[in-house]
Amino acid sequence: MRQDEIWDADTASHYDTPGTGMFAPEVLGPAVERLAALAGGGRALEFAIGTGRVAVPLADRGVPVTGVELSAAMIARLREKAGEARIPVIAGDMAAATAPGEFTLVYLVYNTISNLLTQAEQVACFRNAARHLTPGGRFVVELWVPELRKLPPGQAATVFACEPGYIGLDTYDTLRQHVVSHHFRFGEGREARLGRSPHRYIWPAELDLMAQLAGMDLESRHADWSGAEFTADSRSHVSVYRKL
Repeated sequence: MRQDEIWDADTASHYDTPGTGMFAPEVLGPAVERLAALAGGGRALEFAIGTGRVAVPLADRGVPVTGVELSAAMIARLREKAGEARIPVIAGDMAAATAPGEFTLVYLVYNTISNLLTQAEQVACFRNAARHLTPGGRFVVELWVPELRKLPPGQAATVFACEPGYIGLDTYDTLRQHVVSHHFRFGEGREARLGRSPHRYIWPAELDLMAQLAGMDLESRHADWSGAEFTADSRSHVSVYRKL
């Protein structure tokens, strides 16, 4: 599955869920607040900006936002909310695309760095972030923690969500650090809608090494956008790296 096949017009048309899921105020609000503070009055660059879930409310806060996005369909959905003059977008790969100017903040939210399926691409993404940052600028990564402790011997899948109308499970290839997320959505009938996406999972310590290779140091790591303590039981983290 190529990324342009996953993030197509059909996916883009179902991506936004205003007021619920990752668009719920209690999910989105703390992320926007934290990113606005980290921008420190400067410009922000979002890698994989998508339909503008974070960028639009961040721009509403007065932060100048530019985006990088591979999917033309996702950019088209963003353009329904904000024009090019308000939120410029560079069409391209977040590991290589270049946006004009410098930024005090580059950010990657909602596990998106794992869409890069090799370690080399992920390292290139860190280096690309560093190229765009002013000295002292910050690169923020929101990412899930691989749930390999849930895998008994011989089992290759874990259920990460089970709720009315939705079941999510991950299948792991531990040799290559690859995982495929399977999303089953269903109603009252017999039919279900399946969406799948491949990822390369990254351990926090591996992220920190990628940052060092790009000339950045870890400044903070929390379990969520509100600043909860990151522990061995945390299912995700928000890591902030500072350019040296």
